[in-house]
Amino acid sequence: MPRPPESTTARRIIQVVARGWESKSVELQQDDARSAAELKPRPTPEQKEIESRKEGLKLSRSRILEQLHTTENPRYREILEQALAVLDEQIARLA
Repeated sequence: MPRPPESTTARRIIQVVARGWESKSVELQQDDARSAAELKPRPTPEQKEIESRKEGLKLSRSRILEQLHTTENPRYREILEQALAVLDEQIARLA
């Protein structure tokens, strides 16, 4: 069945309602973001430094693990295992 042509007034009403609905959705998203940010305590510079160091240590650990999987030299493997133990200890101290 063909739809009857919509009047200009009906189109305007639909556009206004759609815009209103869209702006309410954006408002709710912004409110949610604000309330989530307010609930989280901001980390201190010391906490940021600790997290940064921890991330660096984890990256080093993953690189050493990768090297452990590919090396065949037993002496090099021993050195990597010692380095891994040191990194694990440092990560544990920061946790």
